[in-house]
Order: sequence, then C-alpha cells, then structure tokens
Amino acid sequence: MDPPYCLRGSVLPLFLMLVLALVPCVPGSHVENSIELWSGYPLVSTTSSNIAGGSLQSKKGGLPCDENDEDPPCMPKELVDQSLSCETDLLGIGSLDGYCVVNETITLKNDAIIAGEGTLEILPDVTLSCPYPGCNLTIVLSGNLIVNVNASVVSGTLIIRADNVSAALGSSFSAKGLGGSPPAQTSGIPVGYEGAGGGHGGRGACCVAEGGKQQEDTWGGDVYAWSSLARPWSYGSKGGSTSKKEDYGGEGGGRLSLTASNVLELYGKIDADGGSGGEFGGGGSGGSVIVRAVEIKGNGEISVNGGSGRAGGGGGRLAIETYRNEAVKLYVRGGHSLACPNNSGGAGTIFDVVPQSLTVSNNNQSTFTETLLLEFPNHPLWANVQVEGRARVLVPLLWSRMQVRGQLTIASDALLSFGLAHYSSSEFEVVAEEVLMTNAVIIVYGALKLQVKMLFMVNSLLQIEGGSDSLTSTSELEASSIAVLREGSVIRSNSNLGMHGQGLLKLNGSGDVIKAERLFISLFFTLAVGSGSILQAPLDYDSPLSDETSRVHCLRTTCPSEVTNPSEDCTLNTSSPFTLQVCRVEDIIIEGTIKGSVVHAQRTRTISINPDGLLTASGWGCKGGLGKGEMSETLAAGGGGHGGKGGRGYFNGSVAEGGIEYGDQSMPCELGSGSGNSSVGLVTSGGGIIVLGSLDHPLASLDIAGALTVDGESSLVVPEKEVGGPGGGSGGSLLLFLQSLTLQNGSLLSSAGGHGGSVGGGGGAGGRVHFHWSNIAVGEDYLAVANVEGYIHARGGTGSDDGSVGSDGTITGRECPKGLHGIFCEECPVGTYKNQSGSDIRLCKPCPTTNLPRRASFIYVRGGVLEPSCPYMCMSEKYRMPNCYTPIEELIYTLGGPWLFTILLSSALVLLALVLSVARMKLIGNDDFTGPAPAPIGGHIDHSFPFLESLNEVLETTRVEESQSHVHRMYFMGCNSFGEPWHLPHSPPEQIIDLVYEDAYNRFVEEVNSLAAYQWWEGSVHSILSVLAYPFAWHWQQWRRRKKVQQLREYVRSEYDHACLRSCRSRALYEGLKVAATPDLMLAYIDVFSGGDEKRSDLPPRLIQRLPMSIVFGGNGTYMAAYSLHSDNLLTSLICQALPATVWYRFVAGLNAQLRTVRRGSLRSTLLPVDEWLNSHVNPRFCVQGIRIDLAWFQATASGYYQLGVVLNQTRDGPPPPQPLSDGGDSPPRVQTNVSPSGVTSPGLSFFPAPGVPENFPPAQWQLTESYSQLNLSRRRIGGAILDAVTLPSLEDRKDLMFPLSILLRNLRPVGHQATVGLVISLLLLADLSLTLLTLLQFFSISLEAFLLVLLVLPLASLLPSAAGLNALFSHGPRRAAGLARVYALWNTTSFANVFMALLYGLFHYVVPRLMPKSGLNSLKFNTEDDSWWLLPGLLIICKCIQAWMVDLHIANLEIQDRTLYSEHPTKFWQST
Repeated sequence: MDPPYCLRGSVLPLFLMLVLALVPCVPGSHVENSIELWSGYPLVSTTSSNIAGGSLQSKKGGLPCDENDEDPPCMPKELVDQSLSCETDLLGIGSLDGYCVVNETITLKNDAIIAGEGTLEILPDVTLSCPYPGCNLTIVLSGNLIVNVNASVVSGTLIIRADNVSAALGSSFSAKGLGGSPPAQTSGIPVGYEGAGGGHGGRGACCVAEGGKQQEDTWGGDVYAWSSLARPWSYGSKGGSTSKKEDYGGEGGGRLSLTASNVLELYGKIDADGGSGGEFGGGGSGGSVIVRAVEIKGNGEISVNGGSGRAGGGGGRLAIETYRNEAVKLYVRGGHSLACPNNSGGAGTIFDVVPQSLTVSNNNQSTFTETLLLEFPNHPLWANVQVEGRARVLVPLLWSRMQVRGQLTIASDALLSFGLAHYSSSEFEVVAEEVLMTNAVIIVYGALKLQVKMLFMVNSLLQIEGGSDSLTSTSELEASSIAVLREGSVIRSNSNLGMHGQGLLKLNGSGDVIKAERLFISLFFTLAVGSGSILQAPLDYDSPLSDETSRVHCLRTTCPSEVTNPSEDCTLNTSSPFTLQVCRVEDIIIEGTIKGSVVHAQRTRTISINPDGLLTASGWGCKGGLGKGEMSETLAAGGGGHGGKGGRGYFNGSVAEGGIEYGDQSMPCELGSGSGNSSVGLVTSGGGIIVLGSLDHPLASLDIAGALTVDGESSLVVPEKEVGGPGGGSGGSLLLFLQSLTLQNGSLLSSAGGHGGSVGGGGGAGGRVHFHWSNIAVGEDYLAVANVEGYIHARGGTGSDDGSVGSDGTITGRECPKGLHGIFCEECPVGTYKNQSGSDIRLCKPCPTTNLPRRASFIYVRGGVLEPSCPYMCMSEKYRMPNCYTPIEELIYTLGGPWLFTILLSSALVLLALVLSVARMKLIGNDDFTGPAPAPIGGHIDHSFPFLESLNEVLETTRVEESQSHVHRMYFMGCNSFGEPWHLPHSPPEQIIDLVYEDAYNRFVEEVNSLAAYQWWEGSVHSILSVLAYPFAWHWQQWRRRKKVQQLREYVRSEYDHACLRSCRSRALYEGLKVAATPDLMLAYIDVFSGGDEKRSDLPPRLIQRLPMSIVFGGNGTYMAAYSLHSDNLLTSLICQALPATVWYRFVAGLNAQLRTVRRGSLRSTLLPVDEWLNSHVNPRFCVQGIRIDLAWFQATASGYYQLGVVLNQTRDGPPPPQPLSDGGDSPPRVQTNVSPSGVTSPGLSFFPAPGVPENFPPAQWQLTESYSQLNLSRRRIGGAILDAVTLPSLEDRKDLMFPLSILLRNLRPVGHQATVGLVISLLLLADLSLTLLTLLQFFSISLEAFLLVLLVLPLASLLPSAAGLNALFSHGPRRAAGLARVYALWNTTSFANVFMALLYGLFHYVVPRLMPKSGLNSLKFNTEDDSWWLLPGLLIICKCIQAWMVDLHIANLEIQDRTLYSEHPTKFWQST
C-alpha cells in the first residue's frame, strides 16, 4: 500500500512545503530518502497504489484533490498554487488549466513546477530548460503534454506527469550530463587520475592495467543503486580526470521520470546519458530514467548510456512500465573508450516492471568491463533475465541464487560470469524455466547448480572452473525437459560435472562438446551425440584425474565392485572408478564421439553407434600397469601385455621382453598397460575400460554400425637413432552385459594392441572382450542374442624392425546353456545336439542317422537340440511324416508295397476292361469284321471315303441322267486350308473353252476365288487352338471348311447368274454349273453341263472322247484325311460307258484301300506299292475294256502344293496274261524326259520294241494312244504328269512339323480280331487314366506349380483322351466310331506334351540338383529323392504309344471291313466282283 502524504498544510517555508508536499514519506525517514522514494510514484491518483502491480489507469477527478480523497497520492493544492503561469512565466498563449502553447524558448534558473488541469503544447524548435546539474523541473498536467518537432525539455531532474504525452520527431526529454551528486557512500566516481569512466548501472571502464593485471581486472567507477532497479532515482557519476589541476571528467546523467496515464507517443528521444569526458577525462555514467504508460507508441528511443571519453562511463538504469511497446528502442550501453576502443564502459540495466524482467545490453559494443548483479529477489521472482549485445555481467558473491520464473537468456557475444577468476571457491545456483544461450559465454568460478526445464545453447560456452575443495569441485546441471547444444557449443568443467534430466540431451553436430574431468549423465530419456560432437571425460590424457586413475587402478589386481554392481541411485559418486558414467538413460545414440578412460553405461536400455559414431577408451589406459613392457639398455621396449603377452622389443642387440598377461577373461575390468619411458618422452598407454550394463541391469540392445574400441596406443614418435622406440600399449577391457548385439556390416568392436615404435618396439598385446549375455532364453523362447556382420578382434599390435608382434587377446562369452554354443550362444548346427552347458563347438555332437528316412533331413529347432533323438522333417511338405512318403507311396505302402500294389492295380484294370468290353458288346453289338459284309441289292450305298465299298457294296443302279449332259469337271486347286485355300485358274480348260465367254469366266473365277479365301482371324484362331489343343483346331478347321463349301454351293446355285456360259438355256435354268466336294472337304470341283442348245453334235462327249481323263484324289495324305478316290454317281455313270459298274466299284474300293497307307512326307516310298498294285491288279483287267489307269500329279500351286490322282486312257490291244514281259536283251530301258511338279525334269519310262517292230510302237499291253504318249499334249490335257517307278523318286515331297507324329498317327491295314483290339484298347484306356492320375498326384506332391504345369501345359490334354476313347468305343456305327476314334487318337497324341513336360520338370527337379556341389551334413543322403521319379511318366509314354498303335488298328478294322481288298493275287481280288 502506498505510504501516505505527510506534512500537508504545514506552516513551513514555501519551498520546503513544496518539496515535502511532493514527497511521500515513511515514518522515521528523513527528507533525502523521501525524495528518492517519491520519484517512484505517480503524481496523479491511480486506481491502484501498488507500483509493482503496474496499474496505469488514470483517475478522472482532475487537480487538485481534496482532503477527503482516499486514493493517494494526489496533487496538493499548494503545488498548484506555486505553478508557473502560461502567459506570464512561460510567455505562452492560453492557460495551463485550458490549453497553453509555448512558442518561445524558456530557460529557467531555478527549480520550477508547471501544473494545471489543461494541456501544454511546446511548438517546434522551442526549448524549455533548466540546464543546471541537479535542477528540478516538474510538469504535472491533467491533460496532455505535446512536444513538437525539434522541441525539447531539459533539466537535471525532470518529472513529467500527464494524461497523454506526445514527442514528435527530433524532440527530446533530456537530463544528459546534468546529474547532481550521486548517493552517499557509493563508489561511482573513479579514484585516481587514469581518466576512468564513472560507474552506475555498469562499471566505468579503465584503460590502464597495472601490476600485470588483465584488462578485465581493472575498472573505473563501480556500480550502485542495485536495490532500486524497478524505481531507479540516482544521478550518474562523474568521470575521472587525467589531471589534478583541471577536472576533465564528464558529468553523470540526470534523473528523468515520465508518466503518461494513457499513451506515450514517442518519435523523439528520452535520455539521461552521461556526459563526455573528451580525450583527457573519463565519461560520466548514465543516470536514471523511469517511463510509465499504458501503451508506448512510435519509433523513438530511450537511453541512459554512459558518456564517452578516455575511458567510457558505465550505463545507467532504466525502468519501464507499460503493457505495450510498439517500436521504441531502449539503450543502456557503456560509453565509448577513446584510449582502449575494445573496452567500453559496462552496460547499464533495463528493468521491465510489468513482467518483472531484467535486460543488460551493451548494444554490441566490445568491453571488458562488467555489470554487476548483486542480489536477486525471492518474492516476487523476476520473470526473465536477458544479457545481450556484448554485455559482460558478473555475479561476484561467494554464494548466490539466481531464480527467475521464465528465461535466462545470454546472447549476442554476451558474457555472464559467476564468482571471481582468482578465487574459485564460490557456489552458485541458477533456477529458471529456460536457459537460452546464443553466441554467448557463461563462466563459473566454483560450483554451479543449474536447474532448468530447457537448456538451449547455440555457438556458446559454459565453462566451469571448479575449486579444489569438495564443496566446489562438483557441479550439477539439471534440464528436466531438454538440453541441446548446437553450432559448436561447449560445456567444459575442470572438475566433476553431473548432468541430469528427464527428456533429451542432444549434442547436435560438429563442434558441440561436453568435457569434464569426471562426467556423470543420468535420468535423461535420450542421449544423442551428433556427428562431429564429443562427449569426453577426463579433459585430456594428462589430466590430474588420469594420473589418479592410473595411480589407483593400474596396479590393482581385483575388479572393483562398482564395475559389476554399481550404485542403484545414479548419484554422482566421486569415489567410483569411472571417469564417464551414463546412468538411467533409456537410449544412447552415438553419431559423434564418446571417449574416456573408464566409461560405464548403467541401467540403459539401448545404445546405438551409427556409422560415423565412436565409443572409445583407446589410449586412455595406463602408461605403466601390471603388464608394462620392459625397457632395455638401449631404450628399446617390449609391448604392453594384457590379454596376451606383449611383443618383444629389440634394438642394437638388446632385448626387452613384452609385458605379462594378466586379468580374468571371464570378467575383464583392467586397464591396458603401456610401454616406454616417460622421463625421455617415449611412452605409450594401454587401452581404457568400457563397461556397458551390469549384472543386475544388462543392456537391452547394443547396435553398432560405427566403432567401439579400447585399443592400446601405437607409438608414433620417431626417437633418435641411438635409442630404440617404445612398444605398443596393450588393448583395454570391453565388458558388455547385454541381452542382444547387432554388429552391422563394416562396424568394428576392437581391443587391439598398439603398434610398436619405429625402432625396435614390440607390439602391444590384445586386450580382453567379454560378452556377458543375460537371460538367454532356451527352447521355443530362444532369440538370437547377436547378429554379427562387422569385425570383432583383439589382435596384437605389430612390432617394428626386429620387434615382435604382440599376442592376441581374448574374446569370450558367457557359458551357454544346452543346445547353444559359441561366443554368441548360437544354436548348434542343424544335425547336431548339445546336452551340456558350455560354449565349445565340440560339445555339439552329430545326431545319429539310424532312424532318419531317406527323404528327410534334420531340421532347425529353436534353441538347439538338447537330446540325441534329433527331430527331422521331410524334405518337402509333399512328403508325409513319419516315413516321408509321397501320397503315391503312401497309397502303395498302405496297400502292401510296390509288387502287391501293381498286382492289385493290374487286376482291377483287367477286370474293368472286361466289364467295359461286355458292356460295349451289349450296347453296340459285335463289331468283329472277319469277312466281307454283303449289302442288300438295290440299297443306297455310300461310296465316299473313308468307308470303302466292297464288291457287295457297289451293286447300285446306274444313274445316267446327269451324265448325258455333262461336259467337263474342273477341280479346284489347293487343299481348302487357311494357308492354301481353294482357287480356280483364270484360264478356262480347253474342254470348255468353246462353251464359255472368257471374260465373264474370268470374273466368275475371281468371285469364286474371293469367296473361297479365308479371313485372317479364322487362321489366327486355328493357330491359337493348334498350340493349346490341336483336336479343337481340327474341329474348327472342318467347321470352317464346311461353311466354305456351303457358301460356294449357294453362290453357284442361287446367286451367280451363269453369265459366263454361252448356252442361253443353261443361263436361264441356272443348271450349267454345279459345285460339289468330297466328304473330307479337301477337294472341290465344278461340273459343267451343256444346255442342249449349243447345236454341236459332239456334245456331250462320250468317255472315249474325254480320254485321257484326270480323276483327282480327295484328302491330303495325312492321318485325318487319307488320299481317296471319291466316285460319285456322275463319275460312275461316265465310267460305266467303258467298264462294268461292279468292276469300277471294286477298283475304287481296292484303290482306296491302297491309298489309305500313303503318307504326305513319304510319298515316294508309299506311292510305289500303289503304282505296282495298279500295274499288277488293275491295268491287266481294264485292258480287256481298252482302258488303262496310271498315277499322276496335278495342278501344282505357287506354294508347291499339288494334287494326286489317276489318269484314264485307252489301250490299243487287249493285254496278254498278266505276267512281267522282257525283250530278252541286256540293254537298259530307254529313258525319256518328264517333268515333276516342282519343275525339275525327271526320267519317264518307255520300252524298246521287239525285233522287227517299229521303234515307236510299244508293247500292246502298255501302249497308250498316240495323243497321250505325246508329253506336251498330255500335260496340257491333264495339268500334270504321270507317276511311275522312274518318276516317283524325283517327286517333290516336303515334310511339315507334324510329320514325326506319323510314327504314332498312321493309317494301317486291318488285322481283324476287332473284339480283342477293343478289349486291349479298353485296358489301355483304364491304364492311361490310372497312370495319368498317379503322375499328376506325383507332381502335386512336388508342388502345386508342378501339378498345374503338367496338367495345363496343354489344357485338357491330360484327361480328355480317356473320355474321348470311351466315347469312341461306345459309339454306334463304324463311320461314327471311326471318326471319334481318330479324334481320340489326336487327344492321345496331344497329351504327349503333358507327359514330356512332366519328364522335363522332373529332370530339372530331380537330376540337376544332384549335379550341383553338395555340402553340409545332409550332402547326399538327406538331399536326394528316389531314382524312380521317371517311372510313372515313362510307363505313361509306353502306354500311350501302344494305345496309339491299337487305335490305328481299331480304325483300320472299322474302315476296311473287307480284307480281300489287300489280296496279293489279282484273280482272288477280282473274284469278289
């Protein structure tokens, strides 16, 4: 609560009344103190009397207040009465109670008061001043104060109170260099004549350093008025002088208090700067400024800077109380030093009353002069403390506690130091929410207790210079949330340092360092050491702690208890052997470097060392030690010993033995030993100790992608030539209490010995590495404890010259439980078992193979196998436990074994075959054709191929109606395939050339050829089906052929107008042209008929007139379409003009029987028996009628396809008996030239005449008509050439891709025994189906992929043959049965692709793996399957081959029911006529 005003209404003199009226007093206080206290309060009543509360809202009541006003302070009536007047005293216009305008410069010579209820405006360039040190000018207004451009108000003490205050550009409220005397008992004025600066908020600078002092150890005037930061009301101090006679020192700054009840609009300047001392005097220190306003607008400035001079004065003190500062700048810098430019005066202080924050800034001026912070309030706590702009702040107390509610910020090259540099025995405690350091330094001389939520350092230094006593030798930094070091930040302590927290401790990157003599980090959740950053303890190799560690531990033979059982409370224990300890940190991530002599991580969950990370104690061990290498007289030294014996040193004939082996390999905790002589500077150190985890709290996971090393030091110093070099230090100890280890590719875990000196030094021995695995799970719970892809070694170091190599160290692991072996407790190899504890691989014994099935192998068992009865597993899931049989073998052995199974299956097949045969006989009757089948007289006989007529089948009434008008038959060229469609030649044959119009005929041919051609998609579908399922392709082709024949017939019969014919009657009746085709749809022809109105007597021609006449065979010599002579009624009627019908029918049946065995691709060999049959059986009989028949080829196309047929011609005389004739001479037959269908000339056969017979007269039995024997005429008439024994070898005959299948698919001669053939086929069908199913089951046991590949390589081809065969066997009628049997044969042949795929897959699956190199325990016995995999596919191939042969026989029996057609005797053949 504000103190009451006192002495109101007194009878004291007026001036005293005035002063006392303005001064709020405290009981017992004197006037001097009251003046300072008063300056801290507003002069107009406010809604709150608590200045610290910061309330600036004005009370609307005006001035003066009455005696009953309960809200002090207020303006006494006496103050108003003593105010200067506007017009009289200020020479202005208006009234202070209304609106007063000052338009002239006024200089006051005494203290003055300007008070009123109105507004005061000072016009541009007008000055209102009292320019004398300590002069008091008070302006109190209920209205506003307006100071225009370049106007100013100047006084030593300036007190301003108004509702709003406005200061325009260039205007000022100034107390610069007008300070009065500073408070008594202060040392702000410097002593002596160095020209030092005056002190106030900051020390004054001093440019003279005497007695070997540093610049920062000297200063001018000291600081004062620290306790009134929120209400500074002290004058600045005067600067020192360099002369006793004349005072050159600058004056101190004055005092200025400005209170705006609402808004302060500042575009000018408010200042109480110190005065300048010039070249020979020190600058005065800044004064005091208090500014209060609800809101501060504008971009002006407020300053209490120190004055410049020989040495700059210290900055003053500024207090500001506002809720909003728009852009007004605040300055409290020290004055510039002319004699030492880098050492300006110390910065002053800025105290923000509303948030209770302190700022110390030197405006980026370089200085060595401090600003002292003496004490910090406990209630209320400051919100923030900010040190910036190169300010140097010193807290010089022996013990101090700095506690703020918010941030402690040190930035912009600022320095905050605690304690005195020469007395490092202080203790300091800093408590804040956050400590933010940016390009700043904190130096602590003594011990530091830092408690923050966040510590954030950017390019900053926190240096702790600890004392020697126990109280100041340990510092603690606690960052409960996060501690981050960035951009080269360093925390360094030359004593013990503990860092605690609950969140993240992160060293961000290169240059970020935390170093201490002994470093203890605990309770963080994560410790992250970034790339290029360093975490290190002790400070260096030769630090006092390193010497202490060597002295205490290097000769110790027992392991300290703290190594295996460290303290649980994670407090900093200065008596522990560890120099760097991390405790209760969940995760440690190392991308930089962590190094120390004895490093320990306790109660840590995971440690990750990234590829650039390094956790090391290399070279931080003992220089001596238990295994120190001996030194020879020539100073050659042996290597240090530890895990092994150090290498021997040798120089100039002198030998130095290496150090001895020492330590416990099962629990290593010893420092490595060194070598050499420290007195001559030739010395190396051993490796240090790194302990991760403990017995009770092992490390959950250690992931190493970088390096973890405790190597011994190598000698790099080159000694003088007359002395030898030191040996290498031995490796240290790596003791790892782990649950799991990951050593990534390229990583390193090392305890290697150092290399010996360059002159005879011995190599250091390797150290010791021990993995103490914790809680190794066994059995089904086993998890691998290590994944090692990097390098682990404890090798000895190399010696130089004659120095020897150090012995290797030891790498050990905890003794493994049963089933596990090795350093990393891995499972014993598959096929071995281990039934006792230990780590030796030799304890893993081979499993007995007595009861192991041949298709089985020993399997991996989690946790290893503990007993000799090792578990095994079949080589594949296709095999069934416990005997590892395939499903087939399981079936076979279930039924008694292979032999019994074969007998049972064979019996079942035979029984089923008999059942099928009986059922077939019951359904379709007996089809065993053993003799000729007579046909009823007068019945309709189908003479088309492939059902050949016997003599009894050709007794049919001759129809001659059509033959009486028939002129000529034109055969289509081509075979009606997608590649060779039917087509007619454009030139009309000579037989009809007089009956047609040639142009119209050509158009007719083009239309027919266009109609006979196939579309591209029809051939594409056929090609696709040929690949997938050839029987479907054949059905597709036949369907399209049938459609094509129907289109041609419909076109010629109905659509075409027969315009090419000359006969009007034929054109009118549409009967001149008729299209027909053979039943196999491969040969088509157009019959030309006369219309009867040609008026020619030679029409229609008789048969004799038509000779020679060509008759083309249907078919193409393939399995599905054998060559055949189709004798329709028209042709039969014509032939019957020369031959009896029965003779012709018998000839056709016999010829077709011979032609069915002719195969395309083997025409030369298969046509020869037909030619011989014609010459032996037919021509002798036909000669009786004057007719001769010969084989011939016709109508060759551009692609090389030609047709076969016969040529009918006349003979001159009847034949002699049908036996071969000879002329009795030795001369060879005369050869004449014929032409083959390929265009190649070939010999034709003729005979020499008998003696006395003209040469051109052949034997009567072979003589052709004269016209026929002329080649040109015959070729023109028949469109081809005769084939005989001489011309056949030159016949062009190309084999297609399907020709090899003719081995299986071929037309045979009938053998009879049709019932037996049917029974065998039934048996083979069942065997085929059984073997197919067994084969599929066999490959399904390999894999589903193998099953599908064999089944679907040609879809449906595996299973459809059986269905097609059953359909063929149970079909009625020989014609239908034969057709279905051929389809069955196609499916059977197609299925060979599936069987061959099975063999190919089996070859790669079974045989190829055997050719591969075999290794391991399961080399041959456990990795091979049986050698009979091919048996089922092989049997299936044999079955299908026999099946194909039997089907061919079955088809022959169906199609050739009269076997006398194959009689070798002509007489017997013709007897059936």
